[in-house]
Amino acid sequence: MIKIILLNALLLSASVMHAQGKKAVPVIFDTDMGPDYDDAGAIALLHAFADEGKAKILATVASTKYEGVAAVINVFNTYFKRPGLPIGVPKGSALTKKDFQHWTDTLISKYPHAMKNNNDVPDAVEVYRKVLAKQPDKSVTVVTVGFLTNLANLLKSRPDKYSPLTGMQLVAKKVKSLVSMAGRFPSGSEFNIDQDAASGKYVFENWSTPIIFSGWEIGQKIKTGLPLINNSTIRNSPVKDVFRISIPLDPQDKAGRMSWDETAVLVAIAGYKPYYKLVAGTIEVTEKGSNTWNDKGGNHFYLVEDRPASEVQELIDILMMHQPKR
Repeated sequence: MIKIILLNALLLSASVMHAQGKKAVPVIFDTDMGPDYDDAGAIALLHAFADEGKAKILATVASTKYEGVAAVINVFNTYFKRPGLPIGVPKGSALTKKDFQHWTDTLISKYPHAMKNNNDVPDAVEVYRKVLAKQPDKSVTVVTVGFLTNLANLLKSRPDKYSPLTGMQLVAKKVKSLVSMAGRFPSGSEFNIDQDAASGKYVFENWSTPIIFSGWEIGQKIKTGLPLINNSTIRNSPVKDVFRISIPLDPQDKAGRMSWDETAVLVAIAGYKPYYKLVAGTIEVTEKGSNTWNDKGGNHFYLVEDRPASEVQELIDILMMHQPKR
């Protein structure tokens, strides 16, 4: 049965890789990297796509600033043979939420990384502005799987040594689309927005490019990680360690961890078809962080299932088992 599942997942993976053509998607990955651990699966997918030539990772930035988040991101980038990827951490007001399972501490103590603390990296907005300024117009996909803190600060940023444009102008000029794991649709409350509601509200009211939302209800049905931790051939993997440590600590994860963040990366790089359809409209966020949906106008879209969640689950599981290219 396991072999059949893996074969099906490989076929699904191949179809997704083929569907998007040959051009790599330039992407900036914005993550809270904890307090949940689906971020680890998401960054594994991103590197897997990059190794297949489907993504070009421009930067990996944190939307939280607990001490060590830069080091944890650097652990993953180093493991996947991209130790020099730009990393940014918010230097001003930002959340400091961290994982209760302490997998971040394990990774920092066990795996190589050059960035030892957050002082070793610049402010996240500086990374955004520096990277975006160098890219072709309308080329960059931003994937955010955490709080909207950095994007709000980016939009509010002023001209600097990297670009004479304001943040809003820079986004409008350089960004093609934003894919966000945020919200609950058609209405509800979701962690990534309500923990920094002011930023979420500001971003979604002022962001000029199309936004695709992978809502809470999408990832909630997709339970991943068990094939990874049960794979005896994968050793000394920070991705495996995260799921190996965390899954046994929560009874609700006995079938695998809900996979919110992985779906955002999947859609950003591989596209939403054939697994999802898009509902067009506009997200509306309250000051307390809950969201509703207006079907009229706007360039916002949220995902609705068009294939069984089990198919996406198989695909994510196989992509999370991707090993670094030697």
